[in-house]
Amino acid sequence: TLLFFLFPGTDVGVSGGSASKENAAGTHITAQPSLLTTPEPWHLLVTQTPAKEKAKEGETVVLNCHLNSPQRPSLTDLMVKWYKEDEKGQMDLLQNNVTVLPNNSRVFMSGDLSQGDASLVILNVTTSDHGIYFCEVTLPDGKVVTGDGTKLRIRRALGLFGIEESIGTIVGVVAAGIGGVVVLIIVLTPQLRRCVLCMRQGSRQ
Repeated sequence: TLLFFLFPGTDVGVSGGSASKENAAGTHITAQPSLLTTPEPWHLLVTQTPAKEKAKEGETVVLNCHLNSPQRPSLTDLMVKWYKEDEKGQMDLLQNNVTVLPNNSRVFMSGDLSQGDASLVILNVTTSDHGIYFCEVTLPDGKVVTGDGTKLRIRRALGLFGIEESIGTIVGVVAAGIGGVVVLIIVLTPQLRRCVLCMRQGSRQ
């Protein structure tokens, strides 16, 4: 009879001990801190130099765009866009690091993007290339950062000896000067004739 009563008591004790261990283990797991962290936001600086650029027709122009992010040593996963603004509006030149102009191989991005160089090259520039060029970068989180822009001016050159169109102004001034001399001669000619006649009459007397 004694053994019959000890068995149930022993079983109950073992069960109670197992339940206590499970509760302790469950409490320990719940106390572990969460390992999920929020990623740091991007901080990117886009610098365009120079603010103004001049070139002659036919020359090659490099518009510098430098990207700087202190916490991101590699910038290869950025998307770069270049666009131009002029009196006609806005024109996209390069998007997602690739030229978007149809049948135009004069415009492309140069430099090492992993080092933050997203400069734009324009070959054989023409007067239609004048305008303000902007370097725009899209970050992986969707944020867009744009540079201050570079204003490009193209000077037209004449074919002979590379003389620029400003020579036309000089020619105009010279022509105006010659015309003034001709008018002056025409006005003074009658007076000169009178003086000559007076001198002849005086010499006869």
